Amino acid sequence: MKDRKNDILLYGADRCHKTVFYLELLESKNLEYTFLDVEKNLNAAQELRAMYSSGKLNFPTLVIHGKKLRNPSVKDINKWLDKKEIKSC
Repeated sequence: MKDRKNDILLYGADRCHKTVFYLELLESKNLEYTFLDVEKNLNAAQELRAMYSSGKLNFPTLVIHGKKLRNPSVKDINKWLDKKEIKSC
């Protein structure tokens, strides 16, 4: 698996419009992150399943410094980025 950047992980799938929204948001903020496609990466899928008691692939899920955010609003993302003092590159 690639090195994980800046403790921002995005679990999702290329075909998912919500995942694409979060990818574009992170890019627009010029943030370093790691995208984990759970449909192409079995290890990423297992990691995501382990985060939820249901064992389902609940994506998109953002993890910001260990804080799991399932389908967060832009407001919630900004709150956690500010709280963890994550700035753009």
